[in-house]
Amino acid sequence: MLRKIVLLALPHVAPFEFGVVCEVFGIDRSEMGGPAFDFHIATAEPGPVPTSLGYDMVITEGLDCCADADLIAVAAHAIGEPVHPEVVRVLREAEARGAWILSVCSGAFVLAEAGILEGRRATTHWMHAERLARENPGTAVDPDVLFVEDRRVITGAGTAAGIDACLHLVRTELGAASANVVARRMVVPPQRSGGQSQYIAAPVPPVRSDSFAAVTEWMIDHLDEELPVEELARRALMSPRTFARRFRADLGTTPAAWLNRQRLLRAQLLLEESDLGLDRVAAETGFGSAAVMRHHFVKVLQTTPAAYRRTFGQLGQQLAEQSA
Repeated sequence: MLRKIVLLALPHVAPFEFGVVCEVFGIDRSEMGGPAFDFHIATAEPGPVPTSLGYDMVITEGLDCCADADLIAVAAHAIGEPVHPEVVRVLREAEARGAWILSVCSGAFVLAEAGILEGRRATTHWMHAERLARENPGTAVDPDVLFVEDRRVITGAGTAAGIDACLHLVRTELGAASANVVARRMVVPPQRSGGQSQYIAAPVPPVRSDSFAAVTEWMIDHLDEELPVEELARRALMSPRTFARRFRADLGTTPAAWLNRQRLLRAQLLLEESDLGLDRVAAETGFGSAAVMRHHFVKVLQTTPAAYRRTFGQLGQQLAEQSA
């Protein structure tokens, strides 16, 4: 269970990315039916820690608190600066005992220096992805995603993608209902679709259309129905081919993949917050049958619907009752 969180304060840390971790894990949301963590901010040498914007933060706690942390997080900081050997030590020890490790943006370079990313998949801000791959040939760097999870190590892409990475961990450990409480408080979507490739500057920017907002909202309201591309394209006043091309350009994924992810999210919530049978959940979410739903759960979430309900069903019900 995710309880104790330690956020490392490194010299010249980026305040926004640092604040993302504080916002997700540092606020007690139990009154809203959400989680409350034992949250710590620590540094190798307690005292003033300079930020990338020129002001100092005063951090009073040292690294001793990392010894039993369930998660150690590293925010973005100046690339190329030496990493304190004690920071390297606590990261390696955390990995060895199976704790979660999470980085945001250029924080991935700290994990790489500690050897945490060797033999793993990872990501970072698209501006720095080529450098991360070049300096760490043993790491499979994916510049097109918002975050990567590989054996309890999560690396988030640039800036706001840190929110996606943190919410993914909350969802993985505590369930979709808990992640949704945090997301609602932050006024962000519980999970964004697509990848950071949609934010990379291009000579000719992709065509954007406000019509997708209406279409995707309609899709979410009709998840239990067959939603062929032809019908979606008709609603967007486009040909199926144009719709599929522009949907991918705008949202970073295909209509089918986007729809499938929304169905999974809805199924997760129903498994947590209701006592509907698996066939009924599959019907309500558009999977059609429990067998098809099970296939998608195993493929994407690496667990079965029944196992997911055993893990999160009671917790989800409690969270729903508390937030009612």
